Amino acid sequence: MILGSKLEKFQERFPERLFDVGIAEQHATTMSAGLATQGMKPFLVIYSTFLQRAYDQLVHDVCRQNLNVAFGIDRAGLVGADGGETHQGVFDIAFLRHLPNMVIMMPKDENECQHMVYTATNYDSGPIAVRFPRGNGLGVPMDASLSTIPIGKWEVLKKGADAVILTFGTTIEMALAASENLQKQGIHVEVINARFIKPLDETILHERMQKNIPILTLEEAVLKGGFGSAVLEFAEENNYHPYIKRMGIPDRYIEQGEVDQLLEEINLTKDQIITEINQLLLSSNDKQKRA
Repeated sequence: MILGSKLEKFQERFPERLFDVGIAEQHATTMSAGLATQGMKPFLVIYSTFLQRAYDQLVHDVCRQNLNVAFGIDRAGLVGADGGETHQGVFDIAFLRHLPNMVIMMPKDENECQHMVYTATNYDSGPIAVRFPRGNGLGVPMDASLSTIPIGKWEVLKKGADAVILTFGTTIEMALAASENLQKQGIHVEVINARFIKPLDETILHERMQKNIPILTLEEAVLKGGFGSAVLEFAEENNYHPYIKRMGIPDRYIEQGEVDQLLEEINLTKDQIITEINQLLLSSNDKQKRA
């Protein structure tokens, strides 16, 4: 998918280092594994929906052998009207998260994305994936020099003591907008860029859950087996009991349509975030009163 993933300039500069294997995702994955066994660092750029075709190769040829293969997962999330229902990239977190050795990350903008690509290129402890959405960047300034991001390290974007929103990628902007609106109501909500979906930032999770404040997880991906499920698992494994609400893609196939329209249909919006935070705070306050 040289054209689809905008690899034309790379192909022009490094034609001998780019291989287009066509509609053969299984082969692309195993070929990447083979290159990794010979000390090379392959970067497999592939649509989220097409990575599903190579699941067995992911399990046995890459992750089981803990090979240094980097994945650039294009079209991660909802893809828009011209992509079609089958191209919604909403399942990859759920089917990658439970694979041992796999690291999964997603940037908040194009500047963070270039640092994640650099991080993935220099990571030598196994497979690592960078998810990124379809479309253009936000137009943010780009750093002139690249640096690696510590694996599993999240980023606090906005401080607040009443509740926490954990999110990443395309849903960060709506989370920040919701937090700003809630602040006008006197409700101070922290927004955290949970850019590493696996591994989680356990330091941040311990600190927030020990405070027992409500947590909202937000993802443009399926809820079942997704990022929010990972946060719930962490709470259960560590015997924490904060109020946690997950927002994301419901348990159904998402039809074709413009992204904004689809987000409205599944209630993945700024207004719904505000509603959910208010409900979480009511439930948490009622619990404290009963205690």
